[in-house]
Amino acid sequence: MTSYIILGIVAVVALYAITAYNGLIRNKNLTAEGWSGIDVQLRRRADLIPNLVETVKGYATHEKGVFEAVTQARAASLGAKGVGAKSAAEGGLQAALANLFAVAEAYPTLKADANFRDLQSQLSGIEDDIQASRRYYNGAARNFNTQIESFPSNLIANAFHFQKAEYFEIGDEAARTAPKVSFGTP
Repeated sequence: MTSYIILGIVAVVALYAITAYNGLIRNKNLTAEGWSGIDVQLRRRADLIPNLVETVKGYATHEKGVFEAVTQARAASLGAKGVGAKSAAEGGLQAALANLFAVAEAYPTLKADANFRDLQSQLSGIEDDIQASRRYYNGAARNFNTQIESFPSNLIANAFHFQKAEYFEIGDEAARTAPKVSFGTP
């Protein structure tokens, strides 16, 4: 009789361990899926930026520093690996784009250009998609991290070396800082 009780307890513990492990794997995969969504949207934005820069260059050729800053920030964003590095690089890219749009504000003919308006509209749509992807990823990361830290699933997470996921935060500090623009002579 005692052996059946012990066998039953072992079976329940084993069943729980399997369920907890599968839940961790599911949440890990949902987090990876969320990151993939962010990566796709960031790539779409990076692909749009050269066209935007070239359009603005046609009107504001003397703003070379702004164009170089956007190009460097784009390269840093594309080269960044991992959530933390990508977050930092994206903050720099957002600040550089804010400066580019501040320059564009000084050129009424540029703001009226159909190509510029279309690129600006596409960028705005992509920014919305990035925010939606970021919310999905951060929600998946939150669920994964909660499961890793919660008892008793943390025992399984520690046994199989699951690591917490980083949250993806895009340059909140850069978004709060007004862009600095100096206008050269045309």
